[in-house]
Amino acid sequence: MPRSYKSTEVFLKGDPRYDNKLASKIINKIMLQGKKTTAQGIFYGAMDLVAKKVENVDPVEIFTKAIENIKPRVEVRSKRVGGATYQVPREVNRRRQQSLAIRWLMEAARTKRGKPMNKRLAEEIFDAYNNQGAAVTKKENVHKMAEANSAYSHFAW
Repeated sequence: MPRSYKSTEVFLKGDPRYDNKLASKIINKIMLQGKKTTAQGIFYGAMDLVAKKVENVDPVEIFTKAIENIKPRVEVRSKRVGGATYQVPREVNRRRQQSLAIRWLMEAARTKRGKPMNKRLAEEIFDAYNNQGAAVTKKENVHKMAEANSAYSHFAW
């Protein structure tokens, strides 16, 4: 009997250096125009910089903790009721939490200017590890929006 898979996550291999699926996902998000080797160089350069800043801690633990700090627990989704549209707070699926965290991390690193990408990414990972930075601020804003619209939670579907 053939199996059906919802996503490519089942087929995703770990990255060459750390053999970690999360690192592989971040590398794929960094990648532009199919240049995976360049994306790996950026990511590994960022990990080397982070490892220099935080000694005696495995860099894999650092970026895993950084992603955990960025993951949103709730978000708002638009729901149309009658003629009005409400922002309804909802819990976020575990896989969506991870994809949003990676997306926000990359957006925060890309919006900084004036430095090489590996330095910008390293700074953002280090900031997220310490519960600071633009990506963590984005998560906090999403949580505040959900808290502000908690009155509409009875519209959740």
